[in-house]
Amino acid sequence: MTKQDHIRYWLNEAADDWESAQVNFQNARFNWSLFIGHLTLEKVLKALWIKNNSENYPPRLHNLLRLAEGGKYEPTEREKLFLDAVNKFNIEARYPDYKEEFRKRCTKDFAQSYLRQIEEFYQCILKKI
Repeated sequence: MTKQDHIRYWLNEAADDWESAQVNFQNARFNWSLFIGHLTLEKVLKALWIKNNSENYPPRLHNLLRLAEGGKYEPTEREKLFLDAVNKFNIEARYPDYKEEFRKRCTKDFAQSYLRQIEEFYQCILKKI
């Protein structure tokens, strides 16, 4: 596979996840929509990482801030806080001891606000690829 093939793979995966995040939101599965929103950003950042590095395989990590910085994207302070918040959706939706509390926090308004921001950041990164 070429570098472009690897990038295209991650972009296709991110687009598929973004669609799934929206479907989950429409079905009132707000916690899962945010978990999948995290996956969307993780995958688009891995595409950016591949674009801006010599290797075609991104690191196997889930930390959005580290992926952004490794992809040579310099997030603003506001973006750093945002990425840190979205990182927590990965943990809080996945592990039982956090899951119930996270589900309670994930109201429609809470999820909608974060999904809007996720989409904004997703589109920003797409423009850099």
